[in-house]
Amino acid sequence: MSATFVDTHCHFDFPPFSGNEAASLQKAAAVGVEKIIVPATDAARFGGVLRLAQQWPSLYAALGMHPVFIASHHQEEDLAALADILQQRPAKLVAIGEIGLDLYIEQPQFERQLALLDAQLRLARDYDLPVILHSRRAHDKLAQHLRRIAPARCGVIHGFAGSLAQADAFVALGYKIGVGGTITWPRASKTRQTIARLPLSALLLETDAPDMPLQGYQGQPNRPERLAEVWRVLCELRSESPQVIADTIRANTRALFAI
Repeated sequence: MSATFVDTHCHFDFPPFSGNEAASLQKAAAVGVEKIIVPATDAARFGGVLRLAQQWPSLYAALGMHPVFIASHHQEEDLAALADILQQRPAKLVAIGEIGLDLYIEQPQFERQLALLDAQLRLARDYDLPVILHSRRAHDKLAQHLRRIAPARCGVIHGFAGSLAQADAFVALGYKIGVGGTITWPRASKTRQTIARLPLSALLLETDAPDMPLQGYQGQPNRPERLAEVWRVLCELRSESPQVIADTIRANTRALFAI
């Protein structure tokens, strides 16, 4: 059986990948990871992410402002900078992200998060791009928000770890669900059961490397080549054949991000 994958969420502009790109991409390709989407987390990283996508054929860029950095990084002029880049339509820019809501951080400044999310959702709508959405302790609020401002291309709820009902709400709105290393942990029974029961047409694969470690790799940076292990665990949880799972998720990814 031949399975190929797209890592739809890897912070390849961070260590241990920065400065070691060729070897890291070679390891990923060796297990079938053919393409990687690199989401920026703040405006200072826009240029670096775009340069990575230009330099390496297997890398693609997403640009956005992560809600975790609401108190320290994002300025009003950053939205203007993002809009300026979007007007230039870089060839390998495939999404707006990583954006979203986070109610886990100590000082969430939730109204600022909402305003920043709104502005980026509108940019995604204006430039016909999907969104890569971060959601932590905010699924219900995010789903409510997406009903109000809906990019035409929808997007993916990255690193999902909520309930089946919450996942169903996002899927009903047209969003995909990102499946990562969380499902490799037996104690994550709620997430594993949710991923097992969702329509296969709603799933994407991701690592969130160097974050979201898989079971057995505690204390180590996550890596894109471990996407193949996420897929193997997904195959254990699902009733479809491994080939159907790989092919369908690859088609889901191609349809959403046009890669």
